[in-house]
Amino acid sequence: MKILIVSQYYPPEAVPIPDDLARGLADRGHSVSVLTGYPNYPQGKVFPGYRQRWRGHERHGEIVLIRVPLYADHSHSAAKRMLNYMSFALSAATSRCVAREADVIYVYATQMTAAFGPWLWRVTGGRPYVLHVQDLWPDSIVGSSMVSGSGLGRLVSGVLRPWLRTAYRRAAAVIGIAPTMVSTLISRGVPIDRAHLIYNWADAGGAINALLPPVDGTPRAEVVYAGNVGEMQDLDTAVRAVHAAADAGVSLTIVGDGVAREELRELVTELGAANVRFKDPVPRERMPEIYAKADYALVSLKNMPVFHGTIPSKFQAVLAAGVPVITTVQGDVREIVDEMGVGFTADAESVSSLAATFRAAAALTAREREEMSHRGRDLYDTKFSRESGISRIEEVLAEATKGK
Repeated sequence: MKILIVSQYYPPEAVPIPDDLARGLADRGHSVSVLTGYPNYPQGKVFPGYRQRWRGHERHGEIVLIRVPLYADHSHSAAKRMLNYMSFALSAATSRCVAREADVIYVYATQMTAAFGPWLWRVTGGRPYVLHVQDLWPDSIVGSSMVSGSGLGRLVSGVLRPWLRTAYRRAAAVIGIAPTMVSTLISRGVPIDRAHLIYNWADAGGAINALLPPVDGTPRAEVVYAGNVGEMQDLDTAVRAVHAAADAGVSLTIVGDGVAREELRELVTELGAANVRFKDPVPRERMPEIYAKADYALVSLKNMPVFHGTIPSKFQAVLAAGVPVITTVQGDVREIVDEMGVGFTADAESVSSLAATFRAAAALTAREREEMSHRGRDLYDTKFSRESGISRIEEVLAEATKGK
């Protein structure tokens, strides 16, 4: 197949799935092009070495990369963030000549606005497109602190909902990343025969025995959080909880950057939380070093209905590394962790619940934690591996070409 991948984010931004998919499909003999923006996430500033122009062309092995300009921003301003999303949507929509050469278009929809171009092309007789929904819209937008409780939230919702319905109906297929998300998409107009559940994947880690640090019998829990340090990750609750559980030998290392990092630093200073440390973001290939020093990995999100039907990609990364999970993500993630015994769960946005969970994790024996690690890696291999995910997406894309 000739496949066009449309994604606002692409390496060197730390969003691996579009690149993994492009390389995986190219390795299977398909012709792959990628339409993306100029790298600026998560700082909201164009990366050094890049200068925005009308079109940028790169070649990564067998993959052709086309970059289009956008308004670079990742601030707290709702207007600027929407301008960031819409500027990419409009720039990408002008690339119809690229889309004409494809048999099928795959849209990595962290923001549903990335689907605007493929939707417009399809409405006017263009190629079929497949939506890979990462966040439910408008829920994730309206529920954010930038617009929640404001007239802007109602306006955004009123504008987006009608367009989302037609974008779902026009799609040859819609992929959700969690069971609850798929059922929600069907309730919002996705035909049931075009709705697919495909879990996100992560890099497979090394040998899990090597990732388990030695334990001398003293209760402890070296917890790491690695990823975007944003408002939705609810890390202020984690900082307060780990401070409350300091006497149990609990510590937290936050690896990453984002709009909430400075506020968290101020909170740590205010609390005097000496058991909380910060580290700068590291490249994906160095993540095994980070997880090798951890007893547990934190996967957290605020208590919003939209998150009940999502599985953050860092969850798969933690399973792949063989590190037990501590999560506050409600819904599908909590159900999986409890049912499969791959970690601990706590109530979202509850300092007391998370502190109690940290204490329980610290009290676990080395043998119990090792067994938990093996269960997590087994779960990754059976449900969340890269090969299985790419194979399923390849099947969906092939089916979509039949309707072109």
